[in-house]
Amino acid sequence: MRKKIAFIVNPASGTMPDKSRIIEPINSLLDKSIYGEFQIAYTEYRGHGTELARQFLQDGFERIVAVGGDGTVNEVGRALIHTDVSMGVISIGSGNGLARHLQIPMNFKKAIEQLNYSETVKIDYGLANGKPFFATAGTGFDAYVSQKFAASKKRGLIGYLEQMLTGYLNYEPQYYRLESDEVDFEGKAFIVTFANASQWGYNAYIAPDASVQDGLIDISIISDVPITAIPSLTFELFAKNLHKNFLFSSLQTKEITLHRDSEGPFHLDGDAYDEGKKIHIKVIRDGLNVLMKKKF
Repeated sequence: MRKKIAFIVNPASGTMPDKSRIIEPINSLLDKSIYGEFQIAYTEYRGHGTELARQFLQDGFERIVAVGGDGTVNEVGRALIHTDVSMGVISIGSGNGLARHLQIPMNFKKAIEQLNYSETVKIDYGLANGKPFFATAGTGFDAYVSQKFAASKKRGLIGYLEQMLTGYLNYEPQYYRLESDEVDFEGKAFIVTFANASQWGYNAYIAPDASVQDGLIDISIISDVPITAIPSLTFELFAKNLHKNFLFSSLQTKEITLHRDSEGPFHLDGDAYDEGKKIHIKVIRDGLNVLMKKKF
């Protein structure tokens, strides 16, 4: 039986201005002996990807592909958790953290081709006050920058770096407390990241040892960062050596509660929104089926 596959495209993601460019490669590169029917739908507003994915579920599609960045993956993935349907990913977003962690090609034509020789693998996901995330979630400077980046018209790595540089001058670190059965940590921090996958995106490894299949959330904490420490911290972030930096601390747990001084930005897979002072984080094992390159 040939499978029904749907593609949910976010036209606002990434730096590719004309998302219709993916239609011809999908038509020409998909193996018709595997896929008998495909449909393409475009998101029109925040949260629309979840609605479209649920409709495709009702219509009997066995594979649903998120075409965009981590925000699009989040919207599609939250509709597919604890179902038998497998999620594919074609990365045309900015950071593409989960896709990079799963070693899905960044070239969209190669990512389409990989759907022809992929297999389904179960991965964990996280919950932050009941809201799912699949790569990373967090508060602090990265959430602050994510909020500024979303409001900016400049996309891609250059746009993100621009927001980081200007944001550093205006951002004031907060005081946090992390509380669980195994952990009681408190102090001022620049960044607190809860990682299911190893990176934010762009191969920036905020949690180098994180796994999407270990039933644990990796917590990465970066203390208040003086400007003189930025070059070494940035190098180690991209070199996958962040654990060597004296400003970096890490924890692993299945469940934890974050307390902070004030409400403010919190991000799920790079999309920031306002969250309260108390945020409960936990991991859900084997909750999502994803399509990865088949290992022969």
